Amino acid sequence: MPSFDIVSEVDKQEVDNALNQARKEIATRFDLKDAKTEIIHEKERIMLTADDAAHLKSLREIAIGKLSKRGVDLRNIEQVEPEISSVGHARQELKITQGLEGTKAKEIIQAIKSQGFKVQSQLQDRQIRVTGKKKDDLQAVIQFVRGRDFGVATGFKNFRD
Repeated sequence: MPSFDIVSEVDKQEVDNALNQARKEIATRFDLKDAKTEIIHEKERIMLTADDAAHLKSLREIAIGKLSKRGVDLRNIEQVEPEISSVGHARQELKITQGLEGTKAKEIIQAIKSQGFKVQSQLQDRQIRVTGKKKDDLQAVIQFVRGRDFGVATGFKNFRD
């Protein structure tokens, strides 16, 4: 029985490349020359630290811009509220969302079911497996999911015949 998986993934290598480009730009930017700024990438989060709120804003704009240019879908990057200390140091966390979480997965499954496609969809290990008897039904589901915005990046893989 043909099937495919709906996934929501961020390419870790592209994130790493984008952050390396951002670090290079920060080193050459005149307005950030003497500022103590830092970008730390740890698994599923990015920490931005700077001397003050203005430098943090510039740092965030550079990082988000580089991520966008490298093709990283920004719907999977959650920007946490910046923390600014009383002495002026500022820090912000950017959380990288990998996989489909419970509410978003249920929303996608319900949307597929409401359209009346002759397929079955179920959540398996943070991805949605869609199975059907005909390839045409599966392709119609792919077109439907591509056409709607669920608030997360959606991708398709493991198309089996």
